Amino acid sequence: MNDTITSTTCSALSAADEPLPGTAAHVTGWVCLEHPGAWGRDVVDGTALGSELAGELDARAKAAGVRFMFIRRPGRSTTDPARRTVLLAHSHPASAWCERLDIGSPADLLDLDLGVVAGPAPRWGEPVAEPVVLVCAHGKRDQCCAVLGRPIAARLSTEFGDTVWECSHTGGHRFAPSMILLPTGYTYGRLSAEQSAEAVRAAARDEVYAQGLRGRSCWDERGQVAELAVRELVTAGPNELAVDGASVVTHIDGRRWSVDVEERELAPRPPSCGAAPKPVRPVVATGVRPLG
Repeated sequence: MNDTITSTTCSALSAADEPLPGTAAHVTGWVCLEHPGAWGRDVVDGTALGSELAGELDARAKAAGVRFMFIRRPGRSTTDPARRTVLLAHSHPASAWCERLDIGSPADLLDLDLGVVAGPAPRWGEPVAEPVVLVCAHGKRDQCCAVLGRPIAARLSTEFGDTVWECSHTGGHRFAPSMILLPTGYTYGRLSAEQSAEAVRAAARDEVYAQGLRGRSCWDERGQVAELAVRELVTAGPNELAVDGASVVTHIDGRRWSVDVEERELAPRPPSCGAAPKPVRPVVATGVRPLG
């Protein structure tokens, strides 16, 4: 891989005019498996886990409606740990939670009912109180993730220690470096190392850092845009705003706003490095109206 970011990489081309709000992957439940060895282009393509186990885990994750990801400690170690960390998280503001447990091998995940991630914390492992930081460093997927993400993960680990992980593809490598905070699912892009640290510090204070915010993963594209439009007008904690399907945002204290959104079209550009250009149609907020 060429560890160089130029003006023609997907992240550089996107940064010119593509807005960040509404670009977080639409995910409510997370299953993150520690795997420090080689990752394929797709975590379930059989490169890392073998085709049989990967296929079964992929099928179960899809049936449960959760995102299955790999995580590893910052750095390039490929040594298999004696025990592997598994992070389970649920990102809806009504019941956000994260748990950490250890397993002996990836196949042990087959003993878990991944469907429980859709509900209350199962208490299978240790509750995680501090924000968990996932920084995409999936170089096999796109060079921008590795070149821009790895230094961010390394810098964050010096301050936040074992709460920081490199992770596999999160969706949207053209917004690299890309970072997800669990359990909230708030997703960030294009942040410097210091800005990334500020986002983590804010999360530890139960606040939401606004710069570089792509959206909360549990909402769809329009919901993410609507929530962030309201956050520009009011101060609210991570779990104090909720969005319904009509782009109406409700504060926990009862205040409500209707957010007008529309789709726009930008010039085609590659969604990842080396890919053919595709049209970009971001959703943007055009107005916010308080409701009685």
